Amino acid sequence: MIRSFCSDERSRLVQLSFLMLFVELVLIRWTASNIYYLFAFSNFVLIACFLGIGIGFLRSQTSKNHFALSPVYLTIIIIFCYVSSLHYHPVIDKITGNLDYSGQYFKNNIYPLWLTMPLIFLMVTFLMASIADGVARSFQTFVPLNAYRLEILGSILGISVFSILSFVNASPLYWGIVIVLLYTSLLWENWQRTRGAMACIQITALLVLAGIFAHEAFTPSHFWSSYYKIIVNQYAQDSYAINVNNLVQQVVEPVAQRKMLKPFYFLPYEHAAQHLTLDNVLIIGAGTGGDVAIALAEGAKHVDAVEIDPMLYRLGKKLNANHPYFDPRVNVYINDGRAFLQQSQRRYDLIIFALTDSLMLIPGQSSLRLENYLYTIEGITVASQHLKPGGVFAIYNYYREPWLVNRLGNTLDLVFKHKPCLDNYSAKDYWATVLTSSLDSQVLVCPLHWQDTTQQFSTPATDNHPFLYLKENKLSALYIMMLIFIFATACCFIRRYLKESYVVIKQYADLFLMGAAFLLLETMSIIHFALLFGTTWFVNALVFLGILLTVYLAIEFTQQLKNLKPSMLYIALLISLIISWLVPPSYLLTLNMPLRFMAESALVFSPVFIANIIFANRFRQTINSVSAFGVNLMGAVLGGLLEYSSLVIGYQNLLLLIAVLYGFSILIMLRKSLILGNQ
Repeated sequence: MIRSFCSDERSRLVQLSFLMLFVELVLIRWTASNIYYLFAFSNFVLIACFLGIGIGFLRSQTSKNHFALSPVYLTIIIIFCYVSSLHYHPVIDKITGNLDYSGQYFKNNIYPLWLTMPLIFLMVTFLMASIADGVARSFQTFVPLNAYRLEILGSILGISVFSILSFVNASPLYWGIVIVLLYTSLLWENWQRTRGAMACIQITALLVLAGIFAHEAFTPSHFWSSYYKIIVNQYAQDSYAINVNNLVQQVVEPVAQRKMLKPFYFLPYEHAAQHLTLDNVLIIGAGTGGDVAIALAEGAKHVDAVEIDPMLYRLGKKLNANHPYFDPRVNVYINDGRAFLQQSQRRYDLIIFALTDSLMLIPGQSSLRLENYLYTIEGITVASQHLKPGGVFAIYNYYREPWLVNRLGNTLDLVFKHKPCLDNYSAKDYWATVLTSSLDSQVLVCPLHWQDTTQQFSTPATDNHPFLYLKENKLSALYIMMLIFIFATACCFIRRYLKESYVVIKQYADLFLMGAAFLLLETMSIIHFALLFGTTWFVNALVFLGILLTVYLAIEFTQQLKNLKPSMLYIALLISLIISWLVPPSYLLTLNMPLRFMAESALVFSPVFIANIIFANRFRQTINSVSAFGVNLMGAVLGGLLEYSSLVIGYQNLLLLIAVLYGFSILIMLRKSLILGNQ
């Protein structure tokens, strides 16, 4: 029986939904910050979350309440990641006193890949299933659309609070405070009533969780940005190793030391020394300021320093012995490099992409690394348009694969119409590469030009297929194994714990396909906004929040209109998807910022709005709302698996896959309507 729509029940469902999404976001950040394997798998934890939530909803009506165990499961995951975490200790050369790159500079987590990844997936699935169990039991006390509305409200609160904490670069301690407060509110009445062993276990688990997060917060060498867990290790006077998410990303060292140990940083200046005036220099990937300090030492009169992570900039101000960020000749921009180029009108004598290697994917969804759109042929073209006549463009990084150098060399060749300068600098077991080019090849003087000797894997990355580090347009064996593992695990869970689930999934097959399609629609929204406005965490958070608000508006719209025709809605949805597919992002990039934002919002949120009207209209007709919602979430698992197809077909073609999934869902729904009509 549906209970009355009372404030206490509404508050509980909102809090449970808040907790569920907030924990999901914390898991994505915490696991990626401690398990370095995850930087190569974009939505591994997200898929585990959807699988767990789907299972929690589907089994909530056939088993006892497992929500009470969720604090324990959560603490176990936090401990496992913390223990598994890479503890980086720099290896010091006994002769020079500097970092020894032949030592164990890049290290594994404690546990191997084949053990860590399955354990993380299973633990996250069990945790989210237990939290979803509590959500589902509260969910079923309301009529379907009222329950859905409250669940979305809780999700909006969850992402809003997490985004605010990210904005202020809050440490995990504050995540722990939010989680402990939510659990205390939800379990307080039970603690007062029972005061038994379970209450003691729950409280102990929450205290341990808070303790681990507090230890992270108060460890002097640990810093948390909106993107990374950053560990700073001093290895010599005025020299520091910067470790992000358990991988060494950059080194802070004085200019004089850098010139002695890593002369490749100075090669772009040497190649055009006779012509380069350095009135204006642009450094993208300014980090802790090492490249900016070199530009100033080489005589730059003005430097624009672009860095995506404000914490790295702050560490540079604090640690860099040359103090480049205090120099009046330097302007700092906290922004995505591609977005800065698309928004700026200034032209430069020298543009450098300075080790722009984020070592991370955009959180949660998509296979994009933060810097991917910089290195597409369109991105390099935009950079070339900011050069003055005779200006120089340079890329340098540690590239240990010849095919990757060939891909970048070919990209510069196509944009600048000549072979770029190529410099390799060996450093024991790895090597650095510098590629330098100009719209006027006569200004460059270099001993060696790049030549594509292999003629393989050198096709440039594009905005539609921006996977610079993908050797071939196909899934690797590791990815295929991971996808098979996820699919097999999902089937095993369904068979083991959800005996009637196959029947339920068949009953709500249209909702299952909608879940898959909507997950892909979310991914496309993130990708489009990342290209047009930057891959920053802030843009990412705004898109997620915009999607949830659009879903909420769709629910309210559906509540007001009772006689919506599904066929007309599907036609409108397919038309909106086709328009989005036909309008290339390159056209939107030609618009000024306000028009670009309005056009992109219309293209992205129109199908989201229509799709959720369709879902809400179908959902309010369901007999068992909890099972229907669980099936929809299980469909999101399929969507997460299908997202990897973008590595083969590109992002724009995901819209066609979305249209196909929605098309099949409408066919299933129409077939059911005909069967019911004949009865």
